[in-house]
Amino acid sequence: MHGHETRRNQTIRERLGLRPIINVSGTMTALGASIMVPEAVQAMAEIGPQFVEMDDLHRTASKVVARLTGGEAGFITASCASGISLAIAGAICGADLLAIEQLPDIRDGLKSEVIVQFGHMVNFGGNIDQGIRMTGARVIQAGTVSVVHDYHVANAISEKTAAGLFVVSHHTVQYGMLSLPRFAEICHAKGVPVIVDAASEYDLQRFLRQGADIVIYSGHKFLGGPTSGIVAGRKDLVRAAFLQNRGIGRGMKVGKESIAGVIAALEAWENRDHEGIRQRETAALRLWERTLAGLPGIKASMVPDPTDNPLDRILIEIGPESGYSAAGLAKALSQANPPVIVRNHEVERGHFYLDPCNLHEGEAEIVAESLKTVLAASPKPDYATMVIRKDTSGLLSWPD
Repeated sequence: MHGHETRRNQTIRERLGLRPIINVSGTMTALGASIMVPEAVQAMAEIGPQFVEMDDLHRTASKVVARLTGGEAGFITASCASGISLAIAGAICGADLLAIEQLPDIRDGLKSEVIVQFGHMVNFGGNIDQGIRMTGARVIQAGTVSVVHDYHVANAISEKTAAGLFVVSHHTVQYGMLSLPRFAEICHAKGVPVIVDAASEYDLQRFLRQGADIVIYSGHKFLGGPTSGIVAGRKDLVRAAFLQNRGIGRGMKVGKESIAGVIAALEAWENRDHEGIRQRETAALRLWERTLAGLPGIKASMVPDPTDNPLDRILIEIGPESGYSAAGLAKALSQANPPVIVRNHEVERGHFYLDPCNLHEGEAEIVAESLKTVLAASPKPDYATMVIRKDTSGLLSWPD
């Protein structure tokens, strides 16, 4: 009986043997993306025991997606990566049901090339070019990794061009690329639709206003819904992407729970106290700035989001006087009790970030204490001055 009571009082993470991490990395898929909003949890629990006609549920979702995004239609899929592939496949096949069944083999006469600015050819946990190639399409890279001119995109377009893909991400090169309005203008002048990967973006209407024909959003990052992607935009292109559920999209499908959860998260988004959330995030950032002020080898400053989401982060630059490298300090925080996982994608450049958008009550203070404790540690751990973070050994040994 005692064992039963202990188990009942444990959290789900404890029961599954998982570390109780604190996420100051942001809306990262590798950490479970985001805190799911109560409305989504309730909707998923309510629909779970029920039977529904899935096409009708998708139609209901389409109306909600259209209202929130300003698009003509929309649907829910397994992830943003799925949404990108489905949108590209839809641009290739249209409503040709036989072509849909034949992918990734592309029927004669169909357009099969996708243009991407070279600086947008990123890895977000998967390679963007593979998401294109799995449809059977060929990737056409426009420009160079540091500069893309109008003529690079214009001359990449041919009679084989199915779509242009524009990636909005902190992973992309943040200078020298064409803006979305200009990219769309060039593509539209030659009748080419524009697909936007806006997986981690906060503004649900900006990209369609700027010229996108289809936008793919995450349902589980800023929205706080279940793991999912949202495809929104021009009705004919959305329909063509949705029809891919009869083909390559079959393995990317979502269940009734995810669709209901995203609907609820979208509706909750309309009523969310966005200003109050910003105030709580700013309070956490100010606390971390004060905590780090004057510490040797540490410079902390507040910086805006690189893709213009309405949030700031703390940039922590780490010098040798701290006794750590950026990678070493990030690892030390990840080994703290409880573990604190920072935004570490740029540690090779001597810094990392603290992101406040996924904090539970009281966690900002725990992060501040962890920073003080780890920086004051003596002696420093043997990995304190490690330079890089990239290590595939864990992947190659999984599941052990």
